[in-house]
Amino acid sequence: MPAVRGLRGATTIDVDEPEHITERMLALLTELFERNGIVHEDLISIVFTATPDLTSEFPAYAARQLGITDVPLLCATEIDVPGAMPRVLRLLAHFETDLPRAEVRHVYLAGAAALRTDLPQ
Repeated sequence: MPAVRGLRGATTIDVDEPEHITERMLALLTELFERNGIVHEDLISIVFTATPDLTSEFPAYAARQLGITDVPLLCATEIDVPGAMPRVLRLLAHFETDLPRAEVRHVYLAGAAALRTDLPQ
């Protein structure tokens, strides 16, 4: 019987432009789904966050571009911690899978890879 798992991912943005946010989020979602064998029907929900310096586009728009239209999506702003990495998009996806927790592959792309140097890339 499949379990519900949480999947984390993040990427950085070079410039706060709608096309760039959508492009980077599409790349992150695609990589997360490929690495974990996730198909649309496995998804339960996705929470997206953006650092306060990213305001030109909702990160969830990229998921809609992938055809994810019947899954609850939520966008929020990360807390503004002094010294935190700027221009970061993050997500937490909930999905059903037969993967054991230890085999779930979280994905950190571009500059966000520095946030989780403990994870294999």
